[in-house]
Amino acid sequence: MSMRLTKAQRVAVHAKFGGRCAYCGCELGARWHADHLEPVERKLAMRGGRLVATGELYKPENDRLDNFMPSCAPCNLSKHSMPLEGWRQWLAGHVNSLNQYHPIYRLAKAYGLIAETGAPVIFYFERHGAENAA
Repeated sequence: MSMRLTKAQRVAVHAKFGGRCAYCGCELGARWHADHLEPVERKLAMRGGRLVATGELYKPENDRLDNFMPSCAPCNLSKHSMPLEGWRQWLAGHVNSLNQYHPIYRLAKAYGLIAETGAPVIFYFERHGAENAA
């Protein structure tokens, strides 16, 4: 079973990057997620014809306070259980997908509304040190 953060622990995780998402850097609102930087990967099982989490972890050693990062919901849901480098590659690969399958994206690019930079994916926490690193 995954550890449940106390209120004080959540405050500390939230403050780690000055109330910003460790990944994209947006300001976190009241509804933010505490994400495992190195995933814990929850075990799943079929129950009643549905896939559900069992409460067991494949990597319980990653379920520790210093492995939690403050995250906005979109980043946490996008990262899911991917390791950081896998998620970085997945994010970068979306530009090719947008160009291939989304005509409105190509049109916006043609009108100069979007400029592809080819820049690598660098997360907020990689550019900014933790203010209250554990």
